[in-house]
Amino acid sequence: MRIYPQLILDTLKNIRYPGTGKNIVEMDMIEDDIRIEGNRVSFSILFKKPNDPFIKSIIKAAEAAILTYISPEIDIKGNIKVKVKQAVRPEPEKLLPQVKNTIAIASGKGGVGKSTVAANLAVALAQTGYKVGLLDADIYGPSMPKMFGEEETRPYMEKIGDRELIIPVEKYGVKLLSIGFFVDKEDALVWRGAMASNALKQLITDAHWGELDYFLLDLPPGTSDIHLTLVQTLAITGIIVVTTPQEVALADARKGINMFTGEKINVPVLGLVENMAWFTPAELPENKYYLFGKDGGKKLAEELNVSLLGTIPVVQSICEGGDSGRPAVMSKSDKMELAFQDLAQNVVSVVNYRNVNFEATKRVDVRMKHK
Repeated sequence: MRIYPQLILDTLKNIRYPGTGKNIVEMDMIEDDIRIEGNRVSFSILFKKPNDPFIKSIIKAAEAAILTYISPEIDIKGNIKVKVKQAVRPEPEKLLPQVKNTIAIASGKGGVGKSTVAANLAVALAQTGYKVGLLDADIYGPSMPKMFGEEETRPYMEKIGDRELIIPVEKYGVKLLSIGFFVDKEDALVWRGAMASNALKQLITDAHWGELDYFLLDLPPGTSDIHLTLVQTLAITGIIVVTTPQEVALADARKGINMFTGEKINVPVLGLVENMAWFTPAELPENKYYLFGKDGGKKLAEELNVSLLGTIPVVQSICEGGDSGRPAVMSKSDKMELAFQDLAQNVVSVVNYRNVNFEATKRVDVRMKHK
């Protein structure tokens, strides 16, 4: 029997997406990558969200339809890929036109090492030669002044053109601002959401960030007004979610990803970072002890069809670096330097890939409008 792409498409018209009454071909869910090599058939199905509840059932239905309506001899099992449609989100007005990429570092819960990852990623990118800015957007628990050893520093204002702008602190090649620079480190901020959001906006719009390749935002843990403010204020390139392998952390990370990929926010998730992935004692460098579970971040990344950007072990130098104001990526530990440098390289790769595809999507949309 001769197999050809149109036969595959006609067969897939028998599969309806639940609740719509439309088939998956009619909904443009079949990617234009159908390949037929002898009896082997492969193609991709596009879904709107990485956590679509019908992914597995649609794939099974597609496999069953091809084996039933075309031939039971077809090699189709495991050959259907899942892709996620990146909806073109209207970008906010570009408040920082000299910033190429704005990346938010988020976590579903506190205590997973989000700020540590953000600080070390910023320094690792700067070490690679990129111009980097880091905004400590955790208004209620700012930690960057301590992590960079600048707790006593107070930024100053300078007239740039016709405006008085805050000059970010520069350390280890990173431009840094935090609400922690402007309040007593012993005081707790008791602000309503609107006050916190306005303070954050001021740190973004009233600062002289200059030209940046990467502008990293260390978000507060969980979900709040601040997350919405940032999405509405800046053109966010994407989100990086930090988690530990623990089930409770993974559950919260999943909620955070659902928030960012939902229709109201719709910001791309660049990938996951699994922090505290294992512990290796200095005296037994070949041993790995999975204190919080094994491969939890990897499994979640596969489940949600996002990239696992890095796995960071539990190492004493990370804690010491955060307390001493010298990020672990600058330590003499080859293991930690490599872990964060690998993370930085993976972030650069996924951002470049996303930008290329985003520009291509915009060009296609423009061509369609002119038809």
